[in-house]
Amino acid sequence: MIYDTKTILVLRRDLAGWQAANVAAFLAGGLAGAHPHIVGEPYRDGGGKSYTPLIREPVFVYGATLEELRRTHQRALSRELVPAIYIEPMFATTNDADNRAAVAAAPADALDFVGIGVHGPRKTIDKIVNGLKFLS
Repeated sequence: MIYDTKTILVLRRDLAGWQAANVAAFLAGGLAGAHPHIVGEPYRDGGGKSYTPLIREPVFVYGATLEELRRTHQRALSRELVPAIYIEPMFATTNDADNRAAVAAAPADALDFVGIGVHGPRKTIDKIVNGLKFLS
């Protein structure tokens, strides 16, 4: 099925495996919270056990440099989309309040991005990620 919308995560290519997984989880959770329509229906196995719903559409994961992350951020903002963001200083925090304080401490053009998530119209998202390659 082709959806009218698209969900992307852009992760800095030099992250350790655990960091990439952690950042991806935070970004996907943020996007699901901001866009509840991307969450599907709960699952049930053949024995009747219930499981939580998942994001209903594919999530495309790209790799990027810090410069490319900043460009992606600006492209999303210029198209009036609200991205989910994760910055380097957040690795040193242990709670949501400190995460928000870390983001508030830097101007938008100086954020040390390690990941950005964006959900929006398919064609708009394609323009935002133009030039990026999938994370491998």
